[in-house]
Amino acid sequence: MKILLVQPIFPETFWSFKYALDFVEKKVCNPPLGLITVASLLPREWEKRLVDLNIQPLTDQDLEWADYLFISAMDIQRESVKQVIHQAKQKKIKIVAGGPLFTGEYESFPEVDHFILNEGEITLVQFLADLEAGRPQHLYRTEEYADIRQSPAPAWELLDLDAYDSMAVQYSRGCPFNCEFCNVTALLGHKPRTKSAEQLIGELDQLYTLGWRRNIFIVDDNFIGNKKELKEEVLPAIIEWRKGKVGCNFITEASINLADDDELIQLMVAAGFISIFIGIETPDDSSLTECHKSQNRNRDLLEAVHKLQHAGLHIMAGFIVGFDSDAATIFDRQIRFIQESGINVAMVGLLQAPFGTQLYTRLQAEGRILNEMTGDNADGSTNILPKMDPYALSKGYQKVIQTIYSPKNFYARVKTFLKVYQPNKSPVHIEFREIKALLRSITLLGIVGKERKQYWNLFFWTLFRFPNRMPMAITMTIYGYHFRKIVETQLQTNPKWINSVVKAKQRAVLSLASNKAVYSIK
Repeated sequence: MKILLVQPIFPETFWSFKYALDFVEKKVCNPPLGLITVASLLPREWEKRLVDLNIQPLTDQDLEWADYLFISAMDIQRESVKQVIHQAKQKKIKIVAGGPLFTGEYESFPEVDHFILNEGEITLVQFLADLEAGRPQHLYRTEEYADIRQSPAPAWELLDLDAYDSMAVQYSRGCPFNCEFCNVTALLGHKPRTKSAEQLIGELDQLYTLGWRRNIFIVDDNFIGNKKELKEEVLPAIIEWRKGKVGCNFITEASINLADDDELIQLMVAAGFISIFIGIETPDDSSLTECHKSQNRNRDLLEAVHKLQHAGLHIMAGFIVGFDSDAATIFDRQIRFIQESGINVAMVGLLQAPFGTQLYTRLQAEGRILNEMTGDNADGSTNILPKMDPYALSKGYQKVIQTIYSPKNFYARVKTFLKVYQPNKSPVHIEFREIKALLRSITLLGIVGKERKQYWNLFFWTLFRFPNRMPMAITMTIYGYHFRKIVETQLQTNPKWINSVVKAKQRAVLSLASNKAVYSIK
């Protein structure tokens, strides 16, 4: 068999870091970890090729070579997926599809030959057995969860490593929490399943042997789901692994209760973790109660963020507006919290309801689901009928992102962060492309950019007060440039979801009037 694995395009979004990647001459942030793991599950004797459309186009020659095209995607890649399917069908190539997009709405893609849904360690194995027997089925799905200690290491050899800014590995699946809007538990369960320390170290060894020295993103939705195992086995193993090595710092996602565990914080910093994404969502307690975000309640969120920053962790965070409990004051409250926290990478979005979540089920029962999600958490859209006036919600959202990513406020926030931040003392691995990124930042931001004043103010302020934090300061200026470009794009885009809200409300009024008329006749 000849298998062509295709990664669809990620459009320009908050998380694409497109404009920041240009500074370091990289094409895409992270590799398609799901696809290269699937590649390792396929028979060894099969030929495999990877086409990442974020790096290169899908050609007729690629398709003519293949017996099967394997594709995996998230919601935000929907448009690219449609194009790939169209290309493959024109060449009469059979398509095998999996991943979150297809798991949630496989019926929307009738041209796909075989769906491998849920966890591939289970369903892909079933497909391969049926294929060998000459009776492959159209749909494979399961409610079981895989033992990921049996998962193979990804097929790193399929990647063009130099095209990516960071590598990705997975340690665990599942999350112990129950946030109403999150589909992680619907897809992966509540009980965190983990790889062994030996497995994880084996994958890191492979990457290091291949010459990788840049950041590694541990893609777990909640890395600290099993604290005991982390503290007793995994983090001590990573600390030992890092001895005598350079580079390979870690980025991951975790819940805010990390701030409650001093030992865990110290171990993560010692293991080389430098940046963590946390879902803060909102400073409003009633909205946290509404969405079942129990781990964020009854705590000083600002104090928790500053504690983690002081320990040497750069905190990225997600924020949401548009909860049913949100009052008109929420927009100013979000701005104030973000500014005071010093969180520079602040993803702010409207509340959305992914398929399979408790929120989706509840709002569907209430007749408040409008359409399919865009999959972009920060494009200013929603797929639900909000309780707040849609025009006020959209205007308030635009106010938040315009304010926090204006040069004045963004650079002020960087200073707030740098005052608290205490970088770890491990050797800094700097490549020549970082030097060029500095020179580009001076040219693009310090000479021709509209933030020239703020750039040089931050540059010399950091140089004289916190010279060891200069690499982080320059990195943040580049991030800020990317975010401002994304915000400018959003402001030019008409919020089409509002039209859906207006039409839904009109239908509701007509339905109510119709029901009243029927009642009067009866």
